[in-house]
Amino acid sequence: MGLRQSDGPAQASVVVVNTCSVTAQADRTARAFLRRVQRENPSARIVVTGCYAQRAPAEIAALPGVHAVVGNSHKALVPRLAAEAAAGAAFVPLESLIGAPAAVSSGQAPVWLGQAPVWIDDAFAHSWLSRAEPAAAFGGGMETSAPTRPTLKVQDGCGNRCSFCVIPTTRGPSRSLPLDQCLRSAADFAAAGGTELVLSGINLGRWGRDLAPQRSLEELTAALLKEVSRLRLSSIEPMDWTPELLSLFRREPSLRGLARHAHLPLQSGSDAILRAMHRRYRPWHYAEKLRAIRLHMPEAAIGADVMVGFPGETDVLFEESYAFIKAQPLTYLHLFPFSARPGTAGWEMAKGHPVSPHAIGLRMARLRGLIAGKNLAFRESLVGRKLPAITLRTPEAERRQGFTRALTDNFVQVRLEGNLPANQSLWTSITSVRNDALDGVIAA
Repeated sequence: MGLRQSDGPAQASVVVVNTCSVTAQADRTARAFLRRVQRENPSARIVVTGCYAQRAPAEIAALPGVHAVVGNSHKALVPRLAAEAAAGAAFVPLESLIGAPAAVSSGQAPVWLGQAPVWIDDAFAHSWLSRAEPAAAFGGGMETSAPTRPTLKVQDGCGNRCSFCVIPTTRGPSRSLPLDQCLRSAADFAAAGGTELVLSGINLGRWGRDLAPQRSLEELTAALLKEVSRLRLSSIEPMDWTPELLSLFRREPSLRGLARHAHLPLQSGSDAILRAMHRRYRPWHYAEKLRAIRLHMPEAAIGADVMVGFPGETDVLFEESYAFIKAQPLTYLHLFPFSARPGTAGWEMAKGHPVSPHAIGLRMARLRGLIAGKNLAFRESLVGRKLPAITLRTPEAERRQGFTRALTDNFVQVRLEGNLPANQSLWTSITSVRNDALDGVIAA
């Protein structure tokens, strides 16, 4: 559209800021960044989009220097609006800006909040998924900072109504990228020399449910495996780990196929807390899924999201959750303190049954210690094994010492002897455990 990337926000004539709002800290981080951009570059026109813009447009519009607020509902307009802002043009009604699919309605003007126009609605009628281009972000060599394992986003939005989560409000209903567009993106990535592609979505397991004809994640996965050397699935809700999906994983490691890696959001191991969260499974359902995954993939990395300090989480209920997590074959955790989000049921719950920050800190420390032991045992079990891996971009200091970083298919970093370019698929023999990683050599 005639624009070029600047060297940084301080040199830009227009700055597009894509925000998160999953926690209060994410909101604070976004506000701090916006203030810094405005302070360092007062003449820049700042266009703010993303989840915070969708959830609280008035808050964003009131910040100094914000030129326009574009919710996720209208996110596809951002490139055109940024071009208009860079040209110094005044904003005009929405209908003259859209060159979009026929399904997008027109004739709507932005709402003005203070000095900033705001494009937002609750219907997400102006939002659609476009074909991702992981090949464009793929670097291929170790000279650049581009990723070796880019993400292919095939789904957005969520229809679940978890009591702590603002995503249904900020992202809208589940929407899927059509199968042919997914396959085209994967084929382009492979043709560009890519090795490992990471499949992602806000609620990935729901992919295809909104398409006509309806399709399934296992159908998409099987089709993508014909296009790329290795495919890694990102987070999938427990109820979407079907027998058909599990059947696509190899029991034995391979340089090709699905990476032996499963991530299932747990949030809590307490039945009472899961019910209060409005999660759609019980602890025993979750445990059954993990047993099936471990049966299909004995050496798989298995991870979970766990939230600490949900309103009403007493010491007794936390101990119940801790005991459940301890009993499961998990190899890593993503730990989060509860963050009350306006507009959710959890916001009101937190007013009546808050958990003290001190208690949350102690509980998170215990879980960090628990999972550190589990992760160490997992990595120790891999010593002497031969594992498939992909080389990563390695920091210059490590390269000067004669080492290369790699990632095994079961999601463990390994330090290899020798300098190798990124994006190389190879076998590695694991020789020892090192800090939070492994040491290894290239297998013959």
